[in-house]
Amino acid sequence: MVPEPSAAFDIERLLAAMRPRLHRYCARMVGSVIDGEDVLQDALIKAVEAHAVAGDIGNPEGWLFRIAHNTALDFLRRRNRQEALRGPAEADMIVDQLDAVESRQIAATSLRTFMRLPVPQRSSVILMDVLGCSLKEICEIMACSLPAAKAALHRGRAQLREIADEPDDAPQQRLSDADRKRLGAYVAHFNARDFDAIRAMISDDVRLDLVSRTHMRGKAEVFRYFGNYAKVSDWRLVPGLVEGHPAILVFDPNVPDKGPKYFVLLGWSADKVATIRDFRHAAYAIDGAKYSV
Repeated sequence: MVPEPSAAFDIERLLAAMRPRLHRYCARMVGSVIDGEDVLQDALIKAVEAHAVAGDIGNPEGWLFRIAHNTALDFLRRRNRQEALRGPAEADMIVDQLDAVESRQIAATSLRTFMRLPVPQRSSVILMDVLGCSLKEICEIMACSLPAAKAALHRGRAQLREIADEPDDAPQQRLSDADRKRLGAYVAHFNARDFDAIRAMISDDVRLDLVSRTHMRGKAEVFRYFGNYAKVSDWRLVPGLVEGHPAILVFDPNVPDKGPKYFVLLGWSADKVATIRDFRHAAYAIDGAKYSV
């Protein structure tokens, strides 16, 4: 449960509680669960720094969303994808109440589809229809007027309806033979708990990001990470793709017929594993991700 707003609050506890919702927003704003985690981490650093000098914060949750919103916009600017943040003054209009079916459909909309909306429309639809924010909260987060927020929401919903009627003829992406071979070797050793063979596959200066938990560097330190995996039994690795990136999808063998719990990204250098980015403690990142095996 998200902590209640107060003048003085535990910033670390608030960030931990809000992290999944903030990631959901950032990922849909930038069109990627992977980039969304980068944006989120940047936003959390800014929040900790700002909190130290902010004084009284009456609405910590809205304050955090505002920081995440601005950080996502900065990311979009750097990627040269930002569109106009605000259009001309909009006429007031009533925001239609969506039925439960349409609300679920919008919440399940692919990240790539959200990217087709202009930034104000994208932000307003995500905030209200995915995260359940009020119009007042949307105005505060986006720093816009009530008529502008209503107009952006109305137009964003209308455009999503049009997009939903388009045929989906995108080709199914597949791992290349080279990626499947090297990922397959890593996965086979991991599933067999042959961590000595894994050790031979990683570079001496390998870097590990256990997302939302810790960073490690070097074989000796990173090998503790494999030892921790040897102590649990809630994983089975499968080579696959996440948003077109070669990845390892992690399933729970104790819960059959379910999608992946989370994923792991590997970076390679001279056929050695140079980087490991493991989302075990950030399982929220798989939400909305386009993946395949």
